[in-house]
Amino acid sequence: MTISIKKPLQIFYGTSPQMCAYLPEKDEKKIITEISGPNSNEINFILTNSGFRRSHRTAYRPACNTCNACIPVRIDIKNYIPNRSTKRAKKKASDLTYLERPPIATREQFDLFTKYQNARHYDSDMASMNFSEYRAMVEDTPVDTYIYEFRDNDNNLVAASLTDKVSDGLSGIYKFFHPDRSRDSIGTWLIDWHIEETKKLGLQYVYLGYWIKESKKMAYKSRYSGLQKLVNNKWIDFEKI
Repeated sequence: MTISIKKPLQIFYGTSPQMCAYLPEKDEKKIITEISGPNSNEINFILTNSGFRRSHRTAYRPACNTCNACIPVRIDIKNYIPNRSTKRAKKKASDLTYLERPPIATREQFDLFTKYQNARHYDSDMASMNFSEYRAMVEDTPVDTYIYEFRDNDNNLVAASLTDKVSDGLSGIYKFFHPDRSRDSIGTWLIDWHIEETKKLGLQYVYLGYWIKESKKMAYKSRYSGLQKLVNNKWIDFEKI
């Protein structure tokens, strides 16, 4: 006799309105859900593919009443062609090597994270994070998560990326790098690196989170070729309406 066991029902919650971190003149609301149980990786893949972002053991997606500025985007690597600026960034990063590490926070990472926040996002909530909060961001994960460390020839930690592996690609949760390397366009190179790593893994997509046209912090994502956006629960080429 075969017994069919149903998967538990996924429960979603709505948040109260609060000031938007990217468009301060607007309020934001989110729907959130917990990622837990033996099917956590499967749940995370489904949610990521549906435009959600993971934070700790929850996933969230904007659900604002009067705004739809946050557009989930990903790169289809088979249609990706690096542009001149990406090629320049790749050349400048030629001194960096990487190490794939489990999601374990270190003081060295936190020091780099703090320098990055103070230089680039000093007015954000993350700029005031202490080591315990940073450690929770890295280690509190129920899914296949890794932290990639990038070091120069002197073994100095130059950049890091907290990244989820999902069934069809890589999803960058958070990237940060040394402010002294800003002119080298390390942020641009980190995305290109994720694309190359996705190819090595035989996967297809690099999930970039949300694109917001009106936000300078997020608008840069539209410069990447092979970009797709999620519209009406369907992934389409970014250029299409």
